[in-house]
Amino acid sequence: MEFSEYVKKYGKRVCTKQGEYIFHQGESSPHLYSIQRGILKAVYVTEDGKELIKSFLQEGDVIGSMTAAYAQKKTTFGLVALSDTELLQIDFQDLYQTTQQDEQLAQQMIQLLLSFAMKKEQRERDLLCLSAEQRFTQLVDTAPELLERVTQNDIARYLGITPVGLSRIKHRVMP
Repeated sequence: MEFSEYVKKYGKRVCTKQGEYIFHQGESSPHLYSIQRGILKAVYVTEDGKELIKSFLQEGDVIGSMTAAYAQKKTTFGLVALSDTELLQIDFQDLYQTTQQDEQLAQQMIQLLLSFAMKKEQRERDLLCLSAEQRFTQLVDTAPELLERVTQNDIARYLGITPVGLSRIKHRVMP
């Protein structure tokens, strides 16, 4: 079975309003989510309450805490709706069990997990090796729609800089 077919057949429709959490950091969440409509941000919250943005997710993306879904521990990040959203919620353990008997679905899950790993590897490299200006330029080149869909404060948090720093970079980089 195709992964998209599995999601449509077994996914539970979940709708959230802007600002609502799908799950909070430190909760149990045995699910994956396929974004059908809307935009989300995955966030870490430090002990002193500072929010750091791990990633933005849009239509067609799949997200879940592997630590919570597979290892059945608490989530290491939270997931927040930046707009009204429609998600399909998939029980990870059911999906995992199905992959044991369905080679096509298993191969597609491997591809999905490899995609997760490569995205994470790229994000780590960008944060460690690129300047804030280079990270901003890369964001503009690879996901320009985010500049319209996400607040400047969230873009700054994603880039690891202050909103003032982002404003200065935008003035230098954008005509």
